[in-house]
Amino acid sequence: MENVIVPAYNKNEEEEKKLILREYRALLRALKQRIKKGDKRLLRRAFEIAADAHKDMRRKSGEPYILHPVAVARIVVEEIGLGVTSAICALLHDVVEDTEVTLEDIEHEFGERFAKIIDGLTKISNVVDLKADTTIQAENFRKILLTLADDPRVILIKLADRLHNMRTLGSMSREKQLKVSSETSYIYAPLAHRLGLYEIKSELEDLALKYTQPEVYTEIAKGLKETRRDRTRYINEFIKPIKEELQRNEFEFDIYGRPKAIHSIWNKMRTKHVAFEEVYDLFAIRIILDSTPEREKEDCWKVYSIVTNFYRPSPERLRDWISVPKGNGYEALHTTVMGPGGRWVEVQIRSARMNEIAEKGLAAHWKYKEGQPIQQESKLDSWLHHLREILNNPDTDTLDFLQDFKLDLFTEEMYIYTPKGDMRVLPKGATALDFAFDIHSELGAHCIGAKVNYRLVPLSHPLKSGDQVEVISSSKQRPSEDWLAFVTTAKAKSRIKYYLKEEKRRIADDGKGILQRKLEHLKVPLSQHNVAELCNYYKKSSPLDLYYAIAVGNIDLKELKDFAVHGDKISQPAREQKTEARRAHAEEEQVKQKPAKGAELIIFGESSDKILYKLAQCCQPIPGDDVFGFITSGEGLKIHRTDCPNAAQLLAHYGHRIVKTKWAKNKEISFLSGVRIIGLDDVGVIQKITNVISGDLKMNMRSLSIDSKDGIFEGNIMVYVHDREELDELCHQLASLDGITNVERFESSETK
Repeated sequence: MENVIVPAYNKNEEEEKKLILREYRALLRALKQRIKKGDKRLLRRAFEIAADAHKDMRRKSGEPYILHPVAVARIVVEEIGLGVTSAICALLHDVVEDTEVTLEDIEHEFGERFAKIIDGLTKISNVVDLKADTTIQAENFRKILLTLADDPRVILIKLADRLHNMRTLGSMSREKQLKVSSETSYIYAPLAHRLGLYEIKSELEDLALKYTQPEVYTEIAKGLKETRRDRTRYINEFIKPIKEELQRNEFEFDIYGRPKAIHSIWNKMRTKHVAFEEVYDLFAIRIILDSTPEREKEDCWKVYSIVTNFYRPSPERLRDWISVPKGNGYEALHTTVMGPGGRWVEVQIRSARMNEIAEKGLAAHWKYKEGQPIQQESKLDSWLHHLREILNNPDTDTLDFLQDFKLDLFTEEMYIYTPKGDMRVLPKGATALDFAFDIHSELGAHCIGAKVNYRLVPLSHPLKSGDQVEVISSSKQRPSEDWLAFVTTAKAKSRIKYYLKEEKRRIADDGKGILQRKLEHLKVPLSQHNVAELCNYYKKSSPLDLYYAIAVGNIDLKELKDFAVHGDKISQPAREQKTEARRAHAEEEQVKQKPAKGAELIIFGESSDKILYKLAQCCQPIPGDDVFGFITSGEGLKIHRTDCPNAAQLLAHYGHRIVKTKWAKNKEISFLSGVRIIGLDDVGVIQKITNVISGDLKMNMRSLSIDSKDGIFEGNIMVYVHDREELDELCHQLASLDGITNVERFESSETK
């Protein structure tokens, strides 16, 4: 170690040097089992290059920048389970983008294999760039996925980089925290989930929640801390008889309870509309068996039998991912049983090999031999192959693809069989047409129907796990735009759009011919400049749209005679340019005008300018909520809550259109907000509720709708409040009424 060169740092130089060396030594210790001859020299060289390249750089927290790449390398090795090559690339992952070191330098020093991975990491470093427009952001994400399909190490290192950034996000500004957290929950957590990195996925989601909704995170973390002693006592009581029986049967095993992730608990509170105290399955019991590959399936079922001898299982909550593993390779038996004291407990049973796959995900499937990946899991391999197929299609609309692909990442899977008994994995909710496209793009394009379990069904028929499907096709069939309304998979959507675009292109060719002949009369060519001028005049976003509109008769080219001709170029009629100028001026004036009487006001940033805005219907923010402003393309500025259902997508993809906001103090303005209330249907319950709202709190109520069924009522109340404090007080007072079991803020179902 004494030969490792660490550059001098000005502040606390010796202390920092010791800290850096300590972290580097920890990385070497983690790699001890995997280091072969010559590896140590390469690792040291990578560390020295990175330390020197970043020597004048510091992170926002003030610590030397080199600590970041070393930490990423440690995550890659210790938590993802990759080896020396990935550790070296992690050490160098920022040098090409942020310093004078070039890709050629890397290739010269380490070879082409390392340069290729670092090139991939550099290309995706700004996956959702704050200043980039949306298409560029989606294009960058497409690059990430293409790289994933070629060499999964790139995305695994990128996930490690993101995890370390999230762990150290505390020193960043609030806007940066929101943007990075939203990106994380929108893109990186689903990717980690799809690649089987469950531990990392859970931590990314928890950290994203910590910064987007700090109050929620703190409340659940506090609840977990306060219930730790009770949980430990309950877990010990629950596992005691199982442990004794497993020992009697001479199993080698580990058994322990572990708390559910904070994000997962919050999700349950939100979807089931329950308080923290009412979430019973705050933990899961894990049983990990030391079994040989030949016996592990049999052993897991034996253990399942032992568990269910002691505790009654819930039949609909059995998940058998041993017989049919998940698409990302996850294998385990999950069951939910009724434990002591009438509490449901989730039990996960898996072998040590399965456990490694559950924790290390994709990395546990890939064995690298002389730098060449050998795919061991055919399902994972076929997913990557399917991904490559979509991405290599030059006509894939990147923005649409990103939305569709994200749905594929998190959706639960189901298993469908071909007439010959081959199994295909599809996301839950997939239709017969999705299945046809999954078999082959051409089969999907010509599909006219299907037989599901020997019964004839339409294209839109939703499939269920275990269905056997035979696709019926016709050479005369062509994809139609209606298909997009019911297919759910990214592959089907991208191929349908591709075929529709091909059809549009075929028709557009006729329009192009018509335009060319018209321009020949004016003695000007069909040049890029002239087509751009016409697109601008006819308000078409691309030449293809222009040609298509001409072909189907939506554009009358007789106005061409009004265009001015200068040599071989045409320019728009002057009157049109004046109209454009007037319109632009009118828009400018509109922005300058003072807000109309009764319009809501908000203060922006440091300048305290008061600007006209609208409240988003999807989350209905009120003063006191944590909010951000979003500049829409047609409706001006909209204010969203940071926990809005659409927030993650907006912050992740339209960073350049986000505006920092804070509420103006104005008690004169009321905001419409909703409260959902559930309780026992009793005489006088409505009177009690209205007494609290109108009598005690003197609030203005707009509407009250109550529905009662089997002795339980559920009501939605719309009230005008001045701020979050008033709304919280209303919820508190309603919750204290006799017979009321649940009160919560009502989320509007409308979307942006």
